[in-house]
Amino acid sequence: MELLSIDFLGQPLRLEGSMAGWQQLFWSNTLVAQHAASADHNDHFHHEFQLTQGEKIITCQLEAKVTWQPFLIEYRAMIDGELVAEGSRNEKDIEKQVPHTPIKAERKFSLIGLVSLGMKALKSAKLIKVVLASASLAAYSWLFSIEFALSLIACLMFHEYGHIKAMKYFGMKTKGIYLIPFLGGLALSDEKINTRWQDVVISIMGPFFGLILSLILMVVYWITGEMFAGLAVFNAFLNLFNLLPILPLDGGHVLKSISFSMNSKLGIFLCALAAVSGVILSYYLGLALFGFLLIMGSLEIVFEWRARHHSHLLPLDRYGQIISSVWYIGLVSSLIGIIWYFASSGDALLQLPMQILGT
Repeated sequence: MELLSIDFLGQPLRLEGSMAGWQQLFWSNTLVAQHAASADHNDHFHHEFQLTQGEKIITCQLEAKVTWQPFLIEYRAMIDGELVAEGSRNEKDIEKQVPHTPIKAERKFSLIGLVSLGMKALKSAKLIKVVLASASLAAYSWLFSIEFALSLIACLMFHEYGHIKAMKYFGMKTKGIYLIPFLGGLALSDEKINTRWQDVVISIMGPFFGLILSLILMVVYWITGEMFAGLAVFNAFLNLFNLLPILPLDGGHVLKSISFSMNSKLGIFLCALAAVSGVILSYYLGLALFGFLLIMGSLEIVFEWRARHHSHLLPLDRYGQIISSVWYIGLVSSLIGIIWYFASSGDALLQLPMQILGT
């Protein structure tokens, strides 16, 4: 990930690094110094390189102290031992930065490249949204009914709008919502995230908006006595499925960000303990399917945990880990509560989501 980018002798001086201690220093987009990943690295780094100004050779140095939780980098840039720049950057600065994109090598003409270019142009056009939405409406209407298709699309749009809202909160430019037949919806942005906190918020806001919609529908059901009960429980089930800890579902992104932000073995132990507790509770409540998928998703995260330090994303601090965990557990519990409530009504159709979870 990009830790630092400052102006140095009229050119950008950029420091890339990871929690594993790996660092590379670029001046004018040219690699000038680096440190390899090391298990015994400390938080202080020193980079030195030489440049030529006419016939004169100058020695350039960058000293940096990196604290990961909470994130803070303090730096000093010097020329021949004389200080020319110093300062610090925190998590907010990382969130706002635009990741550096390496210059791509020129490619020769190819059919695959031409198709890829056409797909990119098609994806950016407004027409594709209409085409995909129409295809989704036709597909769901053919399988079920026009009423079900319209309801499903409304639920998907509300869910995806939560992702869009979160992206805009972080100042990211969005390309809108794309409905994909049989696969759901997709909220797209041209910009990439820089921190685990951004990943958590953007991922969890979709199901969070889904919860809000189910609560609204539940209130309408209480007022009318019959309308929208089925849609409320179906929408809750849809968003609960999205919170499963399986990539690329939203829950997979959330739990991966939480567990990958833990530096110690105690951290991953607590994460695994929470997952085991969730499995036990799932079986106790009769949610066998949810418990089984929770096991599968947790194992995937544990297997990838060793590579967490090589990620380009800034990890969550302790506060962020706690908030994310409480938010996730509260959201899952609320959606299960809605499904449970309607299942207890005795209506066979409203009991269907609970029966699926208990399979």
